[in-house]
Amino acid sequence: MNAIQLFNQIRQKQSFLCIGLDPEVNRLPVHLKDVEHPILAFNKNIIDATHDLVIAYKPNVAFYECLGTSGWQQLELTIQHIREHYPEILIIADAKRGDIGNTSKKYAETFFGHMQFDAVTVAPYMGADSVLPFLEYPGKWVVVLALTSNQGADDFQMLATTGHERLFETVIRKSSTWGNPDNMMYVAGATRASMLLKIREIIPDHFLLIPGVGAQGGDLEDVAKYGLNSRCGLIVNSSRAVIYADSSERFAAVARERAFEMQQQMKEILERRL
Repeated sequence: MNAIQLFNQIRQKQSFLCIGLDPEVNRLPVHLKDVEHPILAFNKNIIDATHDLVIAYKPNVAFYECLGTSGWQQLELTIQHIREHYPEILIIADAKRGDIGNTSKKYAETFFGHMQFDAVTVAPYMGADSVLPFLEYPGKWVVVLALTSNQGADDFQMLATTGHERLFETVIRKSSTWGNPDNMMYVAGATRASMLLKIREIIPDHFLLIPGVGAQGGDLEDVAKYGLNSRCGLIVNSSRAVIYADSSERFAAVARERAFEMQQQMKEILERRL
């Protein structure tokens, strides 16, 4: 999937919403827990209820890996469902991989070659050889961790480096030379929205994947204020606030209601700002 296709989705759906498919077995609606593939059933219901409101889905692979073979199978079947029914939607593997070159090649083969994701999150701490293998796949996206919204982010990301930049800024500046706005995105947490302005000074044209809106407290208006570029350039993720909005048999309908509320806010922002 290329940037033009993403921009077309944003225009057509008046949305830059991504839903994180992070199902926990103990939080599934009771009526699904006894079906053969409860995670898959949960995901399919969420997807079918929200597909016209989103431009991307982002499964965090940890929620599947922890279930062993069954988890991986249900993840693959989830991807297959999206591919067969909603092929225009970007599928992001939230895997946060990053290792030496030959190992990164195998991770890239896993997520792009075998599982057919469109994008994968990558940790750049080990440098270029941990990222470049993922860029060898045409039409795929590398999503580089830059500025995250977790409590421990300040341990390293905010440290000053040579030239009085902070480490996250140096990571963005250096890694942006490895790819381009058509194959590389960056993770930038919504809870640090004002810092998106500095990020935009370094990478004005790249897509930013923004977690942290919803349950983590990030504000969508602030994200748009500081992070929007001339073509939108944002993919804003919400997970728990949507998929766990209800635990009854109406869970998918309520998830749609929450997604619709966000999409309507995004529509208003796009109409006002672009």
